[in-house]
Amino acid sequence: MKVCAVIPVYNHGEAVGAVVGGVRAQGLPCVLVDDGSEPGCAAVLDALAEGDRSGIELVRLPENQGKGGAMMAGLRAAKERGFSHALQIDADGQHDTSDIPRFLHLAEQSPEKLICGTPVYDASVPKGRLYGRYATHIWVWINTLSFTIRDSMCGFRVYPLEPTVQLLDTVKLGKRMDFDVEVLVRLFWRGMGIVNNPTPVRYPSDGISHFDVLWDNVRISRMHARLFLGMLVRLPLLLWRKVTA
Repeated sequence: MKVCAVIPVYNHGEAVGAVVGGVRAQGLPCVLVDDGSEPGCAAVLDALAEGDRSGIELVRLPENQGKGGAMMAGLRAAKERGFSHALQIDADGQHDTSDIPRFLHLAEQSPEKLICGTPVYDASVPKGRLYGRYATHIWVWINTLSFTIRDSMCGFRVYPLEPTVQLLDTVKLGKRMDFDVEVLVRLFWRGMGIVNNPTPVRYPSDGISHFDVLWDNVRISRMHARLFLGMLVRLPLLLWRKVTA
């Protein structure tokens, strides 16, 4: 296994340095994806990359693509640079970088599977966000005919790059907050195993959330509708997999 971290960044200049420091302390190189950030954040990313040329690569998108667009650019860049796996972690500081060794250990045990973080929240989680996730969980369980994916919205996970980039190159996925959910469901449909890993999650240190309550919910609702239709097409296969599992 050859693993790097992919970190999508959009205006998290105050928090991203600590995240990168935590990732590098665990021995992982980083692909930072600047998703059209404002100049102050862009300068922070430039300084991080300049200060650690052997361990940090900066991919810059000229315009904001959304979290999904940034992740797709980062995953492709990681594969082009010869990495076999990529650890996704958010730039806002909500994930615990000291938990990275556990993700990597699980990936080493099951390199063909996707290691998916299952959040263990502290008191910082907004209750509306917490309860709202369950609507997506239910739709994911319907669209996979399975409870295998415990949480499809956590952005702390390890992807096997070869099958993941193959999916990105053959299917048009959502480029914003719908990406994390859709990529998991479609990889599951393609037969990728899922390992759920409980991990502490706290809400951002800089207090910035880029979740657009109206439009991201609209995008996620449309995504669930598309996936439901896709599930109906795949229904015989999914049922056969359940019977033979």
